[in-house]
Amino acid sequence: MSRTTDTGAATLEQVAVRAGVSRSTVSRVVNGGARVSPDALAAVEAAIAELNYVPNRAARSLASRQTHAIALVVPEDTTRFFGDPYFSSIVAGINDRISASPYMLGLFIASSDPDDKATNFVSSGSVDGALIVSHHTSDEYVRRIARSTPVVYGGRPIGVTPDDYWVDVDNVAGGRLAMRHLVERGCRRVAIITGPDDMLAGIDRLRGSREVLEEAGLDPVGIQNGEFSSAGAAKAMERILESGARPDAIFVASDLMARGALSVLARAGIRVPEDIAIVGFDDSPVASSVVPPLTTVRQPSRDQGAAMADVLLRLLGGEDPPNENLLPLELVVRESA
Repeated sequence: MSRTTDTGAATLEQVAVRAGVSRSTVSRVVNGGARVSPDALAAVEAAIAELNYVPNRAARSLASRQTHAIALVVPEDTTRFFGDPYFSSIVAGINDRISASPYMLGLFIASSDPDDKATNFVSSGSVDGALIVSHHTSDEYVRRIARSTPVVYGGRPIGVTPDDYWVDVDNVAGGRLAMRHLVERGCRRVAIITGPDDMLAGIDRLRGSREVLEEAGLDPVGIQNGEFSSAGAAKAMERILESGARPDAIFVASDLMARGALSVLARAGIRVPEDIAIVGFDDSPVASSVVPPLTTVRQPSRDQGAAMADVLLRLLGGEDPPNENLLPLELVVRESA
């Protein structure tokens, strides 16, 4: 490994690679920030000495090395991105914050293809930082981006490390909130339409809802994966009905999925909430536009986007913001349950 760049000066990135830590960890050590473990501190200091890295004022202020661009990386296809109100809300929040800063925001729809142009561009130093939303456990390239540039995640990443920065809601608590409403309403035969099992939002909402059922001495009459899409939830609802489970309530882990489930119930002549009560999750515009209007768990998606951008801007400004950022949830009761 080369000790320095062609110009003779070791870079922050080279120190991070040599120390086996993230770029943000090196930055915190160099700038005197807190929240660095003793082992990481020792590794960074050793790498600095070995590479003769000099974090002088001039090196820190080289404007030519700044792009003043931030990438919003979405590991989803365009159909899901443009069709799910969650994304429009979180992007609006991000843009609120970025537009008031010196930075520009660029959208990148990324994929796991090793030759993916979006991943390669973001990882090449062409942006100063990245915001990543809707990541899955299989999205290893997301970690590749995080190794090359400061990253803030929208949602706690699976396999979270002390160096990760993220903004999320307590999805376990949200699942509990939704299911408790159904149980307290007197529902006893409850089915669940959950999100993908490779996303913590899906895993945690299912976990929270099952905890409440277990505390009530109940078992779910059916659990189906709706893939956080309207079409996926419609198929999941069809499978529940075909199983003969005859639920009296359904917790659906997103409003978009609830819309798909409602369409199937309407075609089957099943009334909501008279025959089946439904609770969704998000409180997106979908919740108030469906018939009947949806009881749902409100997560502040726009605030989440703004908070993500704020954390990243603070990192880029040399500050040391909290790694973990949780936003509040609340149940919004309408006509579906």
